[in-house]
Amino acid sequence: MRGNEMIRHCFTAHHKNKSLYIQTKPILLLPILSTISSLYTSKSLSLSSPKLSKSSNPTQFSTMDPNSISTDSDVAYDLSPIIKVYKNGRIERLIGEEVIPPTLDPTTNVESKDVVIYKEEGISVRLFIPKTILDDSSNQNQKLPVFVYFHGGAFCIETPFSPNYHNYVNKVVSKANAIGVSVHYRRAPEHPIPFAYEDSWLALKWVASHVDGSGPDEWLNQHADFEKVFFAGDSAGANLAHHMGIRVGSEGLPGVKLEGIVLVHPYFWGVDRIGSESSHEFAPKVDQLWRFASPTTSGSDDPYINPDKDPNLVKLGSKRLLVCVAEKDILKDRGFYYKELLQKREWNGIVDVIETKGEDHVFHMFKPTSDEALALLNDVVTFIKHD
Repeated sequence: MRGNEMIRHCFTAHHKNKSLYIQTKPILLLPILSTISSLYTSKSLSLSSPKLSKSSNPTQFSTMDPNSISTDSDVAYDLSPIIKVYKNGRIERLIGEEVIPPTLDPTTNVESKDVVIYKEEGISVRLFIPKTILDDSSNQNQKLPVFVYFHGGAFCIETPFSPNYHNYVNKVVSKANAIGVSVHYRRAPEHPIPFAYEDSWLALKWVASHVDGSGPDEWLNQHADFEKVFFAGDSAGANLAHHMGIRVGSEGLPGVKLEGIVLVHPYFWGVDRIGSESSHEFAPKVDQLWRFASPTTSGSDDPYINPDKDPNLVKLGSKRLLVCVAEKDILKDRGFYYKELLQKREWNGIVDVIETKGEDHVFHMFKPTSDEALALLNDVVTFIKHD
C-alpha cells in the first residue's frame, strides 16, 4: 500500500472535465447490444487492429495506431449513443459521464466524500455515512455495517459519481444505517478486462487496511463494523461483486467478515443458451459486448463471465446471497441458473432469487421512484439489516 497516496482526499480530476458532462439518460442493455452488433458486422471495427492494442506498459492501454496520423475528429469506430473511439486514441463516452460532487444530502442526511486510493492508476472510492454518526458525540464509537458497491455499465461506462449511482448508494446507506464504499475502477476499452477486477480487489484491500483502526480514513477507522461487510453491484458490477466474493474466499481479506453479497441483474453469460435465451434475437450480441470489454477473452465461457466454468465458484467467501432479476431482462435466466449452480455444487450457503415482474435490465437506476424500484431497494436494505 502506498500510504501517502491512500490518504489523499480530493475531488478527482475526471470530475472537472466539464466537456464530458451530459444529461443522464436511461441505459438499457438492448440498445447497447444492438450498437455493438452493428459495429461487429461493419468493417470499421476490428478489435485485433493496432488501434486497440496493449502498450509495453502493462498498466496502460492505448487505442492509438503509432503508424497513423489523424486529427482529433477522426473516428476509428462509433458506438453511439454509448461511446466513440477516435483514431488518435481518444475515448469519448457519450453517456454515464455526468457527475455529482460529494456532499451532504439534505433529504437523507447522508454525508459523502471522495478518497483517492491510487492516484496514478486512477482508483478511488466515494464514501457515504449517516451525518448523525458524525455529529452526535454519543455515536462516536458506534459501528455500522459496510456496504461496498460496484457500479454497472458493461465495464465501459458509468462511475460512482454518476447521479444514478450516487443517489442509489446514498439511499441504501440512509435506510440500512450503514457506511457506503462505492468503487471507481478503470473501464474498457482503455483498460480491458481484467483491469476492473484487479482494481476492485485493490479497493477492497484498502478498505481492509482499516480493520485495526489505523487506516488512512477516519470514517472507516471509527465506524466500520468489519464483522458485517456486504458486497453489491448491478449488471457488470454484480459480476464484480461475485468475483470479489470468490477472491475473499480464495485469498482471504484479513479481519473482514463478508456477511452477504447482493447481485442485481448480474451480467453472466455462456456459450450454451439457457431458458429463453435461445429464442432471443439479441443473444449473439451479448457475446460481442463481452468481447468488446475483453478483447483477449476465450469467449463467453470465460470464467469471468460464466460461473458454470469457474472451478472456484464454491469458494464464495459469504454464506448469504441475494440475486435480483427482472422479468424482461435478457440476462434473467442467468440469475436463476446461478442459484442452481451453487446448489448443484453443494455450496454451503443460502441464496435467494427475487424477480421483478414487468421490468427490464437495471430499471431501478433510471426509474428510482417507481414502486418496483422502491420495493427492490427495500429488499436490499432488508438483506443488510437481517440478523
